[in-house]
Amino acid sequence: MGRRPILAAAGWLATTAAATLVGLAAVQLVGSGITGTPGGVRDPREVARALASPAPVATTPGTGPAAGPTPTATAADRPPATSGTARTFRTTGGTALAECVPDGVRLVSWSPAQGYRVKDVDRGPDDRVEVRFVGPEGEHELRLRCRGSEPVVTPDD
Repeated sequence: MGRRPILAAAGWLATTAAATLVGLAAVQLVGSGITGTPGGVRDPREVARALASPAPVATTPGTGPAAGPTPTATAADRPPATSGTARTFRTTGGTALAECVPDGVRLVSWSPAQGYRVKDVDRGPDDRVEVRFVGPEGEHELRLRCRGSEPVVTPDD
């Protein structure tokens, strides 16, 4: 056998080994994002604990698609209710948490449902607050006011 075929085979093997090592290094660098479940696999007890804890509610500082990323507020981030009860209200378009304060009703947080976005928000405090969600099934609006020290839904005008 001549020298040329041996050099060609050795070159092919070296190139294949280098390509394999580069591929393995890339997968290692990217991590489980492409090869596994993000955050690892959870056992049933962890899932039950996560489902039992209150879910974070996203708040939207601006409106519309140009408002930028939506920060997430957890129960620890919310200020305590000063004079009334905080209540959660749900529509097809999303969820809102409101409370009654000395100046009226105030939206503490709101979060659009999947496929929806926040169109408009009046967070208060005021006599009446509202949040509008827009999505594939149309527009859903929550208008709230205080009755005593508890927020309630106000019928559309």
